[in-house]
Amino acid sequence: MKGQINFANKKILVAGAGISGIAAYDLLKKLGAKPTLYDAKEDLDKQALGAKTADGVQTSILLGEVSNEVLDSYDLLVASPGVPTDMGLPKYFYNAGKPVIGEIELAYQAGKGNIIAITGTNGKTTTTALTGEITRKYYGESFVVGNIGIPYTKVASDTKDDSVIVAEISSFQLETAVEFHPKVSAVLNITPDHLNRHHTMENYIAVKASITKNQTEEDYVVLNYEDKETREIAKQVKSKVLFFSSERELAEGCFLKDEDIWYADENGPRRLMNIHEMKLLGKHNVENVMAAICMCYAYGIPMDSILTSVKEFTAVEHRIEYVATKNGVDYYNDSKGTNPDAAIKGIQAMNKPTVLIGGGYDKDSTYDEWIEAFDNKVKALVLIGQTADKIEECARKHGFEKIYKEDSLENAVSTCARLAVSGDAVLLSPACASWGMFPNYEVRGRIFKELVNKIPE
Repeated sequence: MKGQINFANKKILVAGAGISGIAAYDLLKKLGAKPTLYDAKEDLDKQALGAKTADGVQTSILLGEVSNEVLDSYDLLVASPGVPTDMGLPKYFYNAGKPVIGEIELAYQAGKGNIIAITGTNGKTTTTALTGEITRKYYGESFVVGNIGIPYTKVASDTKDDSVIVAEISSFQLETAVEFHPKVSAVLNITPDHLNRHHTMENYIAVKASITKNQTEEDYVVLNYEDKETREIAKQVKSKVLFFSSERELAEGCFLKDEDIWYADENGPRRLMNIHEMKLLGKHNVENVMAAICMCYAYGIPMDSILTSVKEFTAVEHRIEYVATKNGVDYYNDSKGTNPDAAIKGIQAMNKPTVLIGGGYDKDSTYDEWIEAFDNKVKALVLIGQTADKIEECARKHGFEKIYKEDSLENAVSTCARLAVSGDAVLLSPACASWGMFPNYEVRGRIFKELVNKIPE
């Protein structure tokens, strides 16, 4: 039940001083709590950090090592998504029998309205942005929050009873969700990712499936019929299930038949639109669109309104985003391809010979399927970052030899400009996280676009 946690006058430690932590701190102040902002990095500038909160110089801040005696004085921990729950502060609070929640749970407890929540390994951002656009155009307003970049805690106090909240939810955020209850949820797909955090695929699948744990028979979950793991989730849930499929006709739900999208219910199947009426590229985006259609229709939005928004929607930044054409070469930014499965979708969307930029932070991924997906489409691979040697070894094992390694994204773009000829494409789709070279994939993508736009013609 929402509202079971009373935050007023509670001493609350907010772990993580990024945008999620700061938004959580500010919301807790509004709720009458006594929060402290904490970060393990002891060299952070307290004054600069305090300036980011509503409290300014009066912000309560702790940095670096904290004694058990100090920790014992707090009633509750709000952990930012980047804080692992099986070690450090969360483990200490759990062992002490004290609650640990995340910013998603905090915002849910403090906010109003109904939630459409989307998770999955890949496609979350595009599907969330599209669902947000459909709901905004029909209702006049919706709140698009979560892993997409706007903390739910930042807008929770602005929500009303009739508000629609469209939330992109990562596995990290689901770990600390307790009573979070979407009216409509979706699990788009599940492939190996973040195993350095979740340790096993079983753990990763379970945390993704937990988006449905508080749903009832009155709610809906939208699942990908062609994904074995999400199809299994359908057997566990209490909510009504709607499937989408890019491979077969369904008796109920959304499906792709030839190049048309159909929807089937108790009245039989009906054709909705041709995929070429969309502005999005690639089969994976057809799946994202079908998921959004299912969610919004289940929520109660008329199909005509849904389809109008779908046809007008353009790609989100950093997801197979067209950047520019230089010397006859098309450049695409797919910086959000932070794991091999997402990067496979980027390659599949290309329809011309492609020079590919890959590599970055090592999340214990394997790259065999990604290399196999090159399928004579990738003419050269330019590698950067921590995983360059690991990916090179994998590529050569699969017989791919046209490999170049660079020590910076700037040099990688220069190499691509030299290798690509008119009629080719250059694709940044790294199959790896950005950490180590960039703070996040957004910064990586924006720097790539800046470098592309500087290429002389």
